[in-house]
Amino acid sequence: MLSRCLIFRFTLATICAAAAARPTQAGEPSLSSAPTSASSTTKALPHSNRGAGVNAPAAERGYRRLTTKAYLPADFDDEVFSNIWEVWEAAAREKAAKATPAQRRWMAFARYGLTALPSGSPAQYVVDGQGQWTMNCFACHQGRIAGQTISGLPNSTFALATLTEEVRATKLRMEKPLSRMDIGSLYMPLGHTRGTTNAVMFGVVLMNFRDAELNVHTDRGPPPMVHHDLDAPPWWNYRTKKQLYYDGFVPKGHRALMQFLMVRENGPEKFREWEDDYRDIEAWIEALRPPKYPFAIDRELAAAGRPIFNQHCASCHGTYGDEGAVANYPGRVVSIAKVGTDPVRLRALTPVHRSSYAASWFNEFGRQPVATEPAGYVAPPLSGIWASAPYLHNGSVPTLWHLLHAEARPAVWRRLPEGREQEIEGYDQKKVGVAIDSFQELPEQARSLRQRREYFDTRQPGKSAAGHTFPETLAEDEKRAVLEYLKTL
Repeated sequence: MLSRCLIFRFTLATICAAAAARPTQAGEPSLSSAPTSASSTTKALPHSNRGAGVNAPAAERGYRRLTTKAYLPADFDDEVFSNIWEVWEAAAREKAAKATPAQRRWMAFARYGLTALPSGSPAQYVVDGQGQWTMNCFACHQGRIAGQTISGLPNSTFALATLTEEVRATKLRMEKPLSRMDIGSLYMPLGHTRGTTNAVMFGVVLMNFRDAELNVHTDRGPPPMVHHDLDAPPWWNYRTKKQLYYDGFVPKGHRALMQFLMVRENGPEKFREWEDDYRDIEAWIEALRPPKYPFAIDRELAAAGRPIFNQHCASCHGTYGDEGAVANYPGRVVSIAKVGTDPVRLRALTPVHRSSYAASWFNEFGRQPVATEPAGYVAPPLSGIWASAPYLHNGSVPTLWHLLHAEARPAVWRRLPEGREQEIEGYDQKKVGVAIDSFQELPEQARSLRQRREYFDTRQPGKSAAGHTFPETLAEDEKRAVLEYLKTL
Protein backbone atom coordinates (compact mmCIF):
# COMPACT_ATOMS: atom_id res chain seq x y z
CA MET A 1 0.00 0.00 0.00
CA LEU A 2 1.72 3.15 1.22
CA SER A 3 5.28 1.87 1.06
CA ARG A 4 4.96 -0.15 -2.14
CA CYS A 5 3.36 2.72 -3.98
CA LEU A 6 5.88 5.36 -2.97
CA ILE A 7 8.92 3.23 -2.49
CA PHE A 8 10.05 3.81 -6.08
CA ARG A 9 11.18 7.34 -5.19
CA PHE A 10 13.48 6.42 -2.43
CA THR A 11 15.31 3.31 -3.48
CA LEU A 12 17.22 5.09 -6.19
CA ALA A 13 20.13 5.99 -3.95
CA THR A 14 20.84 2.30 -3.61
CA ILE A 15 20.25 1.64 -7.30
CA CYS A 16 22.80 4.29 -8.29
CA ALA A 17 25.43 2.94 -5.92
CA ALA A 18 24.92 -0.60 -7.17
CA ALA A 19 24.94 0.48 -10.81
CA ALA A 20 28.14 2.45 -10.39
CA ALA A 21 29.88 -0.44 -8.66
CA ARG A 22 28.57 -3.10 -11.05
CA PRO A 23 27.69 -1.48 -14.37
CA THR A 24 27.39 -4.78 -16.20
CA GLN A 25 25.04 -6.47 -13.70
CA ALA A 26 21.64 -6.79 -14.07
CA GLY A 27 0.53 22.19 4.75
CA GLU A 28 -2.63 22.40 6.54
CA PRO A 29 -4.69 19.77 8.38
CA SER A 30 -7.31 19.42 5.66
CA LEU A 31 -8.54 16.44 3.67
CA SER A 32 -9.18 18.43 0.49
CA SER A 33 -7.14 20.38 -2.02
CA ALA A 34 -7.48 23.27 -4.40
CA PRO A 35 -8.23 22.78 -8.10
CA THR A 36 -5.48 21.36 -10.29
CA SER A 37 -6.26 23.61 -13.22
CA ALA A 38 -7.45 27.14 -13.61
CA SER A 39 -10.81 25.97 -14.96
CA SER A 40 -11.57 23.03 -12.68
CA THR A 41 -13.37 23.09 -9.37
CA THR A 42 -12.86 21.01 -6.29
CA LYS A 43 -15.70 19.67 -4.24
CA ALA A 44 -14.24 20.21 -0.80
CA LEU A 45 -14.02 17.28 1.58
CA PRO A 46 -12.40 18.99 4.59
CA HIS A 47 -13.17 16.19 7.04
CA SER A 48 -16.28 14.60 5.60
CA ASN A 49 -14.48 11.38 4.80
CA ARG A 50 -13.02 11.02 8.27
CA GLY A 51 -14.81 8.59 10.55
CA ALA A 52 -16.05 8.97 14.10
CA GLY A 53 -14.52 7.09 17.00
CA VAL A 54 -10.92 7.73 15.95
CA ASN A 55 -7.94 9.21 17.74
CA ALA A 56 -8.49 12.69 16.32
CA PRO A 57 -5.39 14.38 17.85
CA ALA A 58 -3.11 11.62 16.54
CA ALA A 59 -4.81 11.71 13.13
CA GLU A 60 -4.36 15.48 12.88
CA ARG A 61 -0.69 15.15 13.81
CA GLY A 62 -0.32 12.41 11.22
CA TYR A 63 -1.75 14.60 8.47
CA ARG A 64 0.57 17.45 9.40
CA ARG A 65 3.54 15.06 9.29
CA LEU A 66 2.56 13.93 5.79
CA THR A 67 2.17 17.44 4.43
CA THR A 68 4.87 19.43 6.25
CA LYS A 69 7.75 17.12 7.23
CA ALA A 70 10.35 15.91 4.74
CA TYR A 71 11.78 12.51 5.65
CA LEU A 72 14.01 12.28 2.57
CA PRO A 73 16.39 14.34 0.43
CA ALA A 74 14.77 16.90 -1.87
CA ASP A 75 13.98 16.09 -5.51
CA PHE A 76 14.13 19.60 -7.01
CA ASP A 77 13.38 23.22 -6.14
CA ASP A 78 10.92 25.99 -6.95
CA GLU A 79 13.18 27.41 -9.65
CA VAL A 80 13.25 24.10 -11.53
CA PHE A 81 9.49 23.67 -11.36
CA SER A 82 8.85 27.25 -12.45
CA ASN A 83 10.99 26.74 -15.56
CA ILE A 84 10.07 23.14 -16.41
CA TRP A 85 7.66 24.27 -19.14
CA GLU A 86 10.62 25.33 -21.24
CA VAL A 87 11.45 21.66 -21.99
CA TRP A 88 7.90 20.71 -23.03
CA GLU A 89 7.02 19.82 -26.61
CA ALA A 90 6.54 22.78 -28.96
CA ALA A 91 2.73 23.13 -28.79
CA ALA A 92 2.59 22.98 -25.00
CA ARG A 93 5.63 25.24 -24.70
CA GLU A 94 4.06 27.85 -26.95
CA LYS A 95 0.85 27.81 -24.91
CA ALA A 96 2.79 28.10 -21.65
CA ALA A 97 4.86 30.99 -22.99
CA LYS A 98 1.67 33.02 -23.46
CA ALA A 99 0.34 32.17 -19.98
CA THR A 100 0.92 33.94 -16.68
CA PRO A 101 3.24 32.29 -14.13
CA ALA A 102 0.19 31.19 -12.10
CA GLN A 103 -1.45 29.67 -15.19
CA ARG A 104 1.77 27.86 -16.10
CA ARG A 105 1.91 26.41 -12.61
CA TRP A 106 -1.61 24.95 -12.96
CA MET A 107 -0.70 23.64 -16.41
CA ALA A 108 2.25 21.83 -14.86
CA PHE A 109 0.09 20.47 -12.03
CA ALA A 110 -2.33 19.02 -14.59
CA ARG A 111 0.44 17.64 -16.80
CA TYR A 112 2.03 15.70 -13.93
CA GLY A 113 -1.07 14.74 -11.93
CA LEU A 114 -0.45 17.03 -8.95
CA THR A 115 -3.13 18.44 -6.67
CA ALA A 116 -2.89 21.45 -4.37
CA LEU A 117 -3.26 22.09 -0.68
CA PRO A 118 -5.34 25.14 0.32
CA SER A 119 -2.06 27.06 0.53
CA GLY A 120 -1.37 26.34 -3.15
CA SER A 121 1.54 24.03 -2.36
CA PRO A 122 1.47 20.62 -4.04
CA ALA A 123 -0.06 17.88 -1.90
CA GLN A 124 2.33 15.34 -3.41
CA TYR A 125 5.46 17.14 -2.22
CA VAL A 126 6.58 18.81 0.98
CA VAL A 127 7.94 22.24 0.01
CA ASP A 128 10.16 23.76 2.68
CA GLY A 129 11.07 27.36 3.43
CA GLN A 130 13.96 27.24 0.96
CA GLY A 131 11.69 26.08 -1.86
CA GLN A 132 12.96 22.48 -1.87
CA TRP A 133 10.42 19.86 -3.07
CA THR A 134 10.45 16.42 -1.41
CA MET A 135 8.00 13.71 -2.47
CA ASN A 136 5.56 12.40 0.14
CA CYS A 137 2.91 9.68 0.33
CA PHE A 138 0.26 11.71 -1.49
CA ALA A 139 2.17 11.25 -4.74
CA CYS A 140 0.28 7.97 -4.98
CA HIS A 141 -2.44 8.46 -2.38
CA GLN A 142 -4.20 11.71 -3.18
CA GLY A 143 -5.95 12.07 -6.50
CA ARG A 144 -8.87 13.60 -8.37
CA ILE A 145 -12.03 11.94 -9.62
CA ALA A 146 -15.32 13.38 -10.89
CA GLY A 147 -14.37 16.94 -9.91
CA GLN A 148 -13.25 16.04 -6.39
CA THR A 149 -9.79 15.92 -4.86
CA ILE A 150 -9.77 13.17 -2.24
CA SER A 151 -7.06 12.18 0.23
CA GLY A 152 -6.55 8.44 0.23
CA LEU A 153 -7.72 8.17 -3.37
CA PRO A 154 -5.23 6.44 -5.69
CA ASN A 155 -3.55 9.11 -7.80
CA SER A 156 -4.34 7.53 -11.14
CA THR A 157 -3.08 10.57 -13.07
CA PHE A 158 0.37 10.85 -11.49
CA ALA A 159 2.96 11.08 -14.31
CA LEU A 160 6.08 10.25 -12.32
CA ALA A 161 8.28 9.13 -15.21
CA THR A 162 7.43 12.16 -17.34
CA LEU A 163 7.94 14.55 -14.41
CA THR A 164 11.32 12.98 -13.60
CA GLU A 165 12.51 13.14 -17.22
CA GLU A 166 11.51 16.77 -17.55
CA VAL A 167 12.97 17.75 -14.17
CA ARG A 168 16.26 16.18 -15.26
CA ALA A 169 16.19 18.01 -18.60
CA THR A 170 15.44 21.31 -16.83
CA LYS A 171 18.29 20.85 -14.37
CA LEU A 172 20.72 20.11 -17.18
CA ARG A 173 19.52 23.17 -19.05
CA MET A 174 19.94 25.31 -15.91
CA GLU A 175 23.26 23.63 -14.99
CA LYS A 176 21.90 22.44 -11.66
CA PRO A 177 23.16 19.24 -10.00
CA LEU A 178 21.14 16.07 -10.55
CA SER A 179 19.53 14.23 -7.67
CA ARG A 180 19.55 10.48 -7.08
CA MET A 181 16.05 10.38 -8.51
CA ASP A 182 17.25 12.00 -11.72
CA ILE A 183 20.13 9.53 -12.11
CA GLY A 184 18.57 6.41 -10.65
CA SER A 185 15.60 6.55 -13.00
CA LEU A 186 18.03 5.99 -15.87
CA TYR A 187 18.73 2.52 -14.46
CA MET A 188 15.24 1.40 -13.51
CA PRO A 189 11.83 2.16 -15.07
CA LEU A 190 9.50 4.24 -12.92
CA GLY A 191 6.33 3.17 -14.71
CA HIS A 192 5.05 2.73 -18.24
CA THR A 193 1.58 4.32 -17.91
CA ARG A 194 0.32 7.47 -16.23
CA GLY A 195 -0.95 6.56 -12.76
CA THR A 196 0.98 3.30 -12.34
CA THR A 197 4.48 2.69 -11.04
CA ASN A 198 7.16 0.00 -10.79
CA ALA A 199 6.77 0.19 -7.01
CA VAL A 200 7.18 -3.46 -6.04
CA MET A 201 10.63 -3.85 -7.59
CA PHE A 202 11.90 -0.73 -5.88
CA GLY A 203 10.79 -2.29 -2.62
CA VAL A 204 12.78 -5.39 -3.49
CA VAL A 205 15.90 -3.31 -4.11
CA LEU A 206 15.55 -1.33 -0.90
CA MET A 207 15.35 -4.46 1.26
CA ASN A 208 18.20 -6.09 -0.66
CA PHE A 209 20.69 -3.50 0.61
CA ARG A 210 19.58 -3.65 4.25
CA ASP A 211 20.05 -6.29 6.92
CA ALA A 212 17.41 -7.22 9.48
CA GLU A 213 18.45 -4.30 11.72
CA LEU A 214 18.21 -1.96 8.68
CA ASN A 215 21.93 -1.31 8.45
CA VAL A 216 22.99 -0.39 4.90
CA HIS A 217 25.19 -2.77 2.88
CA THR A 218 26.30 -1.11 -0.36
CA ASP A 219 28.66 -3.99 -1.22
CA ARG A 220 25.78 -6.26 -2.21
CA GLY A 221 24.89 -6.84 -5.83
CA PRO A 222 21.43 -5.98 -7.18
CA PRO A 223 18.72 -8.61 -6.66
CA PRO A 224 16.79 -10.39 -9.42
CA MET A 225 13.95 -8.15 -10.59
CA VAL A 226 10.82 -8.43 -12.71
CA HIS A 227 9.80 -4.89 -13.62
CA HIS A 228 6.05 -4.28 -13.82
CA ASP A 229 3.50 -1.56 -13.11
CA LEU A 230 1.20 -1.35 -10.09
CA ASP A 231 -1.94 0.66 -9.34
CA ALA A 232 -2.29 2.09 -5.83
CA PRO A 233 -5.14 0.82 -3.60
CA PRO A 234 -7.46 3.27 -1.79
CA TRP A 235 -6.34 4.15 1.71
CA TRP A 236 -9.81 4.26 3.22
CA ASN A 237 -9.87 0.45 3.12
CA TYR A 238 -6.77 0.23 5.32
CA ARG A 239 -8.85 0.12 8.50
CA THR A 240 -10.84 -2.86 7.21
CA LYS A 241 -7.81 -5.01 6.45
CA LYS A 242 -5.53 -7.11 8.62
CA GLN A 243 -2.94 -7.76 5.92
CA LEU A 244 -1.37 -5.37 3.40
CA TYR A 245 -0.63 -5.46 -0.31
CA TYR A 246 -2.46 -7.13 -3.14
CA ASP A 247 -1.33 -10.59 -2.06
CA GLY A 248 -1.82 -9.87 1.64
CA PHE A 249 1.61 -11.11 2.63
CA VAL A 250 2.43 -8.41 5.21
CA PRO A 251 0.68 -7.82 8.57
CA LYS A 252 -0.77 -4.33 8.93
CA GLY A 253 1.13 -1.88 11.15
CA HIS A 254 2.90 1.47 11.30
CA ARG A 255 6.33 -0.06 10.68
CA ALA A 256 5.14 -1.49 7.37
CA LEU A 257 4.38 2.10 6.31
CA MET A 258 8.00 3.15 6.82
CA GLN A 259 9.72 1.06 4.15
CA PHE A 260 9.94 3.96 1.71
CA LEU A 261 12.35 5.77 4.06
CA MET A 262 15.26 3.45 3.21
CA VAL A 263 17.59 5.92 1.50
CA ARG A 264 21.22 5.75 2.52
CA GLU A 265 20.93 8.95 4.57
CA ASN A 266 18.39 7.27 6.87
CA GLY A 267 20.17 4.77 9.08
CA PRO A 268 18.51 2.46 11.62
CA GLU A 269 18.40 5.22 14.23
CA LYS A 270 16.09 7.32 12.04
CA PHE A 271 13.49 4.57 11.89
CA ARG A 272 13.40 4.36 15.68
CA GLU A 273 13.29 8.16 15.95
CA TRP A 274 10.34 8.44 13.55
CA GLU A 275 8.22 5.55 14.86
CA ASP A 276 5.85 7.84 16.75
CA ASP A 277 5.42 9.97 13.63
CA TYR A 278 4.25 6.91 11.74
CA ARG A 279 1.96 5.82 14.52
CA ASP A 280 0.24 9.17 14.00
CA ILE A 281 0.27 8.75 10.22
CA GLU A 282 -1.32 5.33 10.61
CA ALA A 283 -3.98 6.88 12.87
CA TRP A 284 -4.81 9.37 10.11
CA ILE A 285 -5.06 6.60 7.51
CA GLU A 286 -7.28 4.58 9.87
CA ALA A 287 -9.52 7.64 10.23
CA LEU A 288 -10.32 7.89 6.52
CA ARG A 289 -13.75 6.86 5.25
CA PRO A 290 -14.81 6.26 1.66
CA PRO A 291 -16.28 9.16 -0.33
CA LYS A 292 -19.94 9.02 -1.28
CA TYR A 293 -21.00 8.70 -4.92
CA PRO A 294 -21.69 12.32 -6.00
CA PHE A 295 -24.25 11.68 -8.73
CA ALA A 296 -27.82 10.38 -8.87
CA ILE A 297 -28.45 6.75 -7.92
CA ASP A 298 -31.45 4.70 -9.01
CA ARG A 299 -32.31 3.50 -5.51
CA GLU A 300 -34.85 0.95 -6.69
CA LEU A 301 -32.38 -0.63 -9.09
CA ALA A 302 -29.63 -0.52 -6.45
CA ALA A 303 -31.92 -2.29 -3.97
CA ALA A 304 -32.49 -5.01 -6.56
CA GLY A 305 -28.74 -5.35 -7.00
CA ARG A 306 -27.96 -5.85 -3.32
CA PRO A 307 -29.21 -9.45 -2.95
CA ILE A 308 -27.56 -10.37 -6.26
CA PHE A 309 -24.28 -8.97 -4.96
CA ASN A 310 -24.67 -10.76 -1.64
CA GLN A 311 -25.30 -14.04 -3.39
CA HIS A 312 -22.55 -13.86 -6.00
CA CYS A 313 -19.88 -11.43 -4.71
CA ALA A 314 -20.02 -11.14 -0.91
CA SER A 315 -18.18 -14.37 -0.11
CA CYS A 316 -15.01 -12.69 -1.42
CA HIS A 317 -15.68 -8.95 -1.11
CA GLY A 318 -17.79 -8.82 2.06
CA THR A 319 -21.21 -7.49 2.98
CA TYR A 320 -22.27 -3.88 3.52
CA GLY A 321 -24.87 -2.07 5.61
CA ASP A 322 -27.62 0.26 4.48
CA GLU A 323 -25.25 3.24 4.36
CA GLY A 324 -22.54 1.30 2.55
CA ALA A 325 -20.39 0.64 5.63
CA VAL A 326 -18.59 -2.69 5.79
CA ALA A 327 -20.58 -5.22 7.81
CA ASN A 328 -18.30 -8.20 7.30
CA TYR A 329 -15.08 -8.49 5.30
CA PRO A 330 -13.43 -11.91 4.95
CA GLY A 331 -10.03 -10.81 3.58
CA ARG A 332 -10.06 -13.84 1.34
CA VAL A 333 -7.10 -14.77 -0.86
CA VAL A 334 -8.34 -16.03 -4.22
CA SER A 335 -5.93 -18.36 -5.99
CA ILE A 336 -4.36 -17.07 -9.17
CA ALA A 337 -5.74 -20.09 -11.01
CA LYS A 338 -9.28 -19.15 -9.98
CA VAL A 339 -9.20 -15.36 -10.38
CA GLY A 340 -7.21 -15.49 -13.61
CA THR A 341 -5.85 -11.95 -13.43
CA ASP A 342 -2.33 -10.97 -14.46
CA PRO A 343 0.10 -13.11 -12.40
CA VAL A 344 3.25 -11.00 -12.79
CA ARG A 345 2.76 -9.03 -9.56
CA LEU A 346 2.28 -12.23 -7.54
CA ARG A 347 5.30 -14.03 -8.99
CA ALA A 348 7.64 -11.04 -9.03
CA LEU A 349 8.09 -11.28 -5.25
CA THR A 350 9.96 -14.48 -4.49
CA PRO A 351 9.92 -16.37 -1.16
CA VAL A 352 13.44 -14.98 -0.60
CA HIS A 353 12.19 -11.40 -0.94
CA ARG A 354 9.27 -12.07 1.37
CA SER A 355 11.39 -13.89 3.96
CA SER A 356 13.83 -10.97 4.08
CA TYR A 357 10.99 -8.67 5.05
CA ALA A 358 9.62 -11.20 7.56
CA ALA A 359 12.93 -11.36 9.45
CA SER A 360 13.46 -7.59 9.57
CA TRP A 361 12.74 -4.76 11.98
CA PHE A 362 9.64 -3.92 9.94
CA ASN A 363 8.11 -7.24 11.03
CA GLU A 364 9.51 -7.20 14.58
CA PHE A 365 12.20 -9.70 13.57
CA GLY A 366 9.82 -12.47 12.63
CA ARG A 367 7.31 -12.10 15.46
CA GLN A 368 4.36 -11.74 13.09
CA PRO A 369 3.28 -14.28 10.46
CA VAL A 370 4.19 -13.42 6.87
CA ALA A 371 2.90 -15.28 3.83
CA THR A 372 6.11 -16.19 1.97
CA GLU A 373 4.25 -18.14 -0.73
CA PRO A 374 0.77 -16.63 -1.17
CA ALA A 375 -1.48 -18.48 -3.59
CA GLY A 376 -3.11 -15.47 -5.22
CA TYR A 377 -4.53 -12.00 -4.67
CA VAL A 378 -6.72 -10.72 -1.84
CA ALA A 379 -10.27 -9.81 -2.89
CA PRO A 380 -10.44 -6.20 -1.65
CA PRO A 381 -13.25 -4.48 0.22
CA LEU A 382 -15.38 -2.43 -2.18
CA SER A 383 -16.11 0.66 -0.09
CA GLY A 384 -15.94 3.77 -2.28
CA ILE A 385 -15.26 1.59 -5.33
CA TRP A 386 -16.93 4.14 -7.62
CA ALA A 387 -13.96 6.47 -6.99
CA SER A 388 -11.02 4.10 -7.20
CA ALA A 389 -11.02 3.49 -10.98
CA PRO A 390 -9.21 2.06 -12.86
CA TYR A 391 -9.58 -1.47 -11.48
CA LEU A 392 -7.59 -4.65 -10.75
CA HIS A 393 -4.17 -4.55 -9.13
CA ASN A 394 -2.49 -3.22 -12.27
CA GLY A 395 -5.13 -0.62 -13.14
CA SER A 396 -5.97 -2.33 -16.43
CA VAL A 397 -9.80 -2.11 -16.34
CA PRO A 398 -11.13 1.45 -16.73
CA THR A 399 -14.71 1.09 -15.40
CA LEU A 400 -16.92 -1.12 -13.28
CA TRP A 401 -18.98 -1.87 -16.40
CA HIS A 402 -15.86 -3.33 -18.01
CA LEU A 403 -15.17 -5.29 -14.83
CA LEU A 404 -18.63 -6.85 -15.20
CA HIS A 405 -18.14 -7.39 -18.97
CA ALA A 406 -14.78 -9.08 -19.40
CA GLU A 407 -15.28 -9.68 -23.11
CA ALA A 408 -15.63 -5.93 -23.76
CA ARG A 409 -12.46 -4.76 -22.01
CA PRO A 410 -10.37 -2.64 -24.39
CA ALA A 411 -6.93 -3.77 -25.59
CA VAL A 412 -5.60 -0.20 -25.45
CA TRP A 413 -7.26 2.81 -23.83
CA ARG A 414 -6.62 6.36 -22.78
CA ARG A 415 -8.54 8.89 -20.71
CA LEU A 416 -10.92 11.22 -22.51
CA PRO A 417 -10.23 14.95 -22.45
CA GLU A 418 -12.64 17.06 -20.42
CA GLY A 419 -16.05 18.06 -21.75
CA ARG A 420 -17.41 14.87 -23.32
CA GLU A 421 -20.98 13.64 -22.82
CA GLN A 422 -21.52 11.55 -19.63
CA GLU A 423 -18.21 12.79 -18.32
CA ILE A 424 -17.17 15.21 -15.58
CA GLU A 425 -13.41 15.70 -15.45
CA GLY A 426 -12.78 12.28 -16.93
CA TYR A 427 -15.57 10.39 -15.12
CA ASP A 428 -18.02 8.11 -16.95
CA GLN A 429 -21.28 8.07 -14.96
CA LYS A 430 -22.91 5.46 -17.17
CA LYS A 431 -20.15 2.87 -16.91
CA VAL A 432 -18.87 4.10 -13.51
CA GLY A 433 -15.19 4.80 -13.81
CA VAL A 434 -12.64 6.49 -16.06
CA ALA A 435 -14.06 7.98 -19.26
CA ILE A 436 -11.96 6.58 -22.10
CA ASP A 437 -11.28 6.22 -25.79
CA SER A 438 -10.41 2.63 -26.74
CA PHE A 439 -8.17 1.24 -29.49
CA GLN A 440 -7.11 -2.10 -30.92
CA GLU A 441 -3.50 -0.93 -31.29
CA LEU A 442 -1.36 1.84 -29.90
CA PRO A 443 -1.96 4.81 -32.24
CA GLU A 444 0.89 5.73 -34.56
CA GLN A 445 0.89 9.33 -33.32
CA ALA A 446 1.97 8.12 -29.85
CA ARG A 447 5.67 8.33 -30.63
CA SER A 448 7.43 9.89 -27.67
CA LEU A 449 7.70 8.12 -24.33
CA ARG A 450 5.50 10.80 -22.77
CA GLN A 451 2.80 10.27 -25.39
CA ARG A 452 2.93 6.48 -25.06
CA ARG A 453 2.46 6.70 -21.29
CA GLU A 454 -0.94 8.31 -21.85
CA TYR A 455 -2.19 4.96 -23.22
CA PHE A 456 -2.77 1.79 -21.19
CA ASP A 457 -1.72 -1.15 -23.37
CA THR A 458 -3.09 -4.36 -21.84
CA ARG A 459 -0.97 -6.46 -24.21
CA GLN A 460 2.24 -5.51 -22.42
CA PRO A 461 3.83 -7.73 -19.71
CA GLY A 462 2.18 -7.29 -16.32
CA LYS A 463 -0.63 -5.14 -17.76
CA SER A 464 -3.19 -7.76 -18.80
CA ALA A 465 -6.88 -7.00 -18.22
CA ALA A 466 -7.81 -10.68 -18.25
CA GLY A 467 -9.46 -12.54 -15.38
CA HIS A 468 -12.11 -11.86 -12.76
CA THR A 469 -14.76 -13.32 -15.08
CA PHE A 470 -17.10 -14.31 -12.23
CA PRO A 471 -19.80 -11.79 -13.30
CA GLU A 472 -20.27 -13.69 -16.56
CA THR A 473 -22.70 -15.98 -14.73
CA LEU A 474 -25.08 -13.03 -14.31
CA ALA A 475 -27.77 -11.98 -16.77
CA GLU A 476 -27.49 -8.49 -18.26
CA ASP A 477 -30.26 -7.04 -16.08
CA GLU A 478 -28.54 -8.50 -13.01
CA LYS A 479 -25.28 -6.83 -14.01
CA ARG A 480 -27.05 -3.48 -14.35
CA ALA A 481 -28.52 -3.89 -10.87
CA VAL A 482 -25.17 -4.82 -9.32
CA LEU A 483 -23.51 -1.87 -11.05
CA GLU A 484 -26.08 0.47 -9.51
CA TYR A 485 -25.66 -1.14 -6.08
CA LEU A 486 -21.89 -0.65 -6.20
CA LYS A 487 -22.46 3.11 -6.38
CA THR A 488 -23.97 2.97 -2.86
CA LEU A 489 -20.89 1.46 -1.19
